[in-house]
Amino acid sequence: MKTKLALAVILATALFADTVSAKTLEDVLKEKGVITEEDYKEVTKSKPVDYKLGKGFTFTTADEKFQLSLGSQMQLRYTLLDLDNVNNNSTKGAQDSSKFELRRIKLYANGYAYSKDLTYKLTINFANINGGSTSNGGLLEESYINYRLIDELQFRLGQDKVPFGRQFITPSANNQFVDASTVTNAFVPGYDTGININGKIADGIFNYCIGGYGGVGQNTFRSTSDNAFAARITVNPLGDVSYSESDVEYSKKPLLSIGANFFRDTLPVSESNQLYFMKTTATSPGWFSLGRGLSPAARQISGTEAIDFNIGGFDAAFKWLGFSAQAEYFIAQADGQSSKNIARGQGYYIQAGYFLIPQHLEIAGRYSYTDPNRDVAGDHLIEATGGVSWYFNKHNLKIQADYTNVHRQKLIASTNPGASAKATDDQQARVQAQILF
Repeated sequence: MKTKLALAVILATALFADTVSAKTLEDVLKEKGVITEEDYKEVTKSKPVDYKLGKGFTFTTADEKFQLSLGSQMQLRYTLLDLDNVNNNSTKGAQDSSKFELRRIKLYANGYAYSKDLTYKLTINFANINGGSTSNGGLLEESYINYRLIDELQFRLGQDKVPFGRQFITPSANNQFVDASTVTNAFVPGYDTGININGKIADGIFNYCIGGYGGVGQNTFRSTSDNAFAARITVNPLGDVSYSESDVEYSKKPLLSIGANFFRDTLPVSESNQLYFMKTTATSPGWFSLGRGLSPAARQISGTEAIDFNIGGFDAAFKWLGFSAQAEYFIAQADGQSSKNIARGQGYYIQAGYFLIPQHLEIAGRYSYTDPNRDVAGDHLIEATGGVSWYFNKHNLKIQADYTNVHRQKLIASTNPGASAKATDDQQARVQAQILF
């Protein structure tokens, strides 16, 4: 029954695509240069109730002091996983799978209150409810307010994505592939609660964000005096570049963005956490969880000591005439406060895509490399992915498919030196339909 329902939704998405992709008269006149930007703003100024695809329904008071937009994101996914026979025979519980899932079912509420400079956002992900309980950090993802003093100086308070990693900061709705790279999930901290100072300088040519966070992850609050620090800067020499993969806008001029970020945190033994790099799940294996047990026993970080984490990253993105490319490199280190032992990891990905049919049909490729422990040879995870996407209306309505070869070097724990090391190559195919409304 679930299989038929998912297929029906994907088919309906394709059949009715054209009915939701129509542009307004104002949009057409603006694109053709018949009306100016000022005329466009005057004609499309706030209405009591309005609707725009991708933004949702917007409600505005008569004095324009309050505004609320309600929208939603739905991602319906099918995944076929064919595990390597070596992996099947040697990994307890491992098996092939054919899975239909509601990957993301989100409700957005955002707008401004009292002043257009005081904005807010609330995001709830119903897909995180599993059997009546919550998973992946909980139901609430984002809940923050942002005050704009000037474009160059703004303050944000609440729960949000920690400003680290271009692909992570990019909304999941704007991915070039069915999902983000495993490298991203391995190194980024995830969502957290805190406060930051951010701003855009020279119309977005230079952007920055500096913040302090609880440091124990989404919907989890600190029980000690430790906190996390994060900072990110981007330089866009050719003009502001949005956090959106693929050149769905078919940029008439080249766009380039170069970024760097840093994250520091201390995790005492007494505190549980939801930080991505601590996870051990197959879909988002964290670099620290993968690499901490690989060193000889004398050099391992103990599970009974506080750990200092320092993670850095660099990224670049380019778009022009339907072509897009981006890459990120992460380097991380964990220091055991008692043992003084060190775990070091690194990883990177590079991806690119091109629209064979402008704004509609795109092909893309991605290569990802994760080394969870730089002091151990042969422990890497490599993913080679090819994808194709059909955009009915930019990221608002699209169908994506990708195929990945997942190469894992068989890891040998120091407690089992007699085990044989055999690399595995798993095959993964995914199809996903997305709609924003």
